[in-house]
Amino acid sequence: MRRWGPTRLPCRAMARVFSGIQPSGDLHLGNLLGALVPWLDYLEEHDAVYCVVDLHALTLPKDPAELQARTLELAQLLIAIGIDPERCTLFVQSHVPQHSQLAWLMECTVSFGELSRMTAFKDKSDRSEFISGGLFTYPALQAADILLYNTAMVPVGDDQRQHIEITRDIAERFNSRYGETFVVPEHVIGPVAARVMDLKRPERKMSKSEESAGTVLVLDDLAVTAKKFKRAVTDSDNEVRYDRENKPGVANLLDILGAATGEAPEALAAKYEQYGALKVDTADAVVALLEPIQARYNELAQDPGETTRLLRLGAQKAQEVAAATYERARKNVGLVAP
Repeated sequence: MRRWGPTRLPCRAMARVFSGIQPSGDLHLGNLLGALVPWLDYLEEHDAVYCVVDLHALTLPKDPAELQARTLELAQLLIAIGIDPERCTLFVQSHVPQHSQLAWLMECTVSFGELSRMTAFKDKSDRSEFISGGLFTYPALQAADILLYNTAMVPVGDDQRQHIEITRDIAERFNSRYGETFVVPEHVIGPVAARVMDLKRPERKMSKSEESAGTVLVLDDLAVTAKKFKRAVTDSDNEVRYDRENKPGVANLLDILGAATGEAPEALAAKYEQYGALKVDTADAVVALLEPIQARYNELAQDPGETTRLLRLGAQKAQEVAAATYERARKNVGLVAP
């Protein structure tokens, strides 16, 4: 039985849900508690489609061997967390060619102006010496990812809301031009998804792209993880209360403890009088959370062929839906059948 607390999701029973994650670095606690824990809840009553989006990772230059290794590792971690391939569709994006095929139709439907206004492109291009065309057209591929599966709901963080809005705009424009082709999806922001900040810099989100002693990796040695929590930044007044604005370090510990135990951070704050006890209990809860995940991951890592087999089955299952959607789009836009 998993430790996560109960989650109420604002969505329709048996609706199809799609979400993807890039194999662009080590999975950290923020990814786990903020994004992937909600994925588990959608397995209960929804038709969930989950994807390792390796094509998106190519928008910035990647070492080929590292990309292959990280793609397999991420898939194994998803399974270890509880993303059961028998209860959802789990696959690698590049294994379903309709993603790339439909992306071109999406590029020809979205405008240059719409793409140029995307916040994520502006942020990433400011930090990169090489700006690929793929980084600019990224939202078109993301729209293809979502629309291929007749997706009703896309669980995302608030920072991804703009990407879902442009996907909706693309779908509605295509439907208007060529007839009803795509389901227009809704974005869903889970109400209990944890907001996990850096343990050393609690004003910043935990990140896998920045070197920091305050980032907790899912595959970190558990003794190292415990030490990171015991050295977490708090403040000088030694009063435990939940106040994100004035006590970000303490609030971060309470958020993490709450996500790991299923209790409300505000209620947890009332149980502590000292930071030391809060740090110890948060460390213990996170270690207890990660221990079975690491054990399952190590089992899967010993047999990569089994992971490959499961991903192949997932891709076959995904392609049944994706091929039908692309065929409808191809026909409606006027491309001659092969």
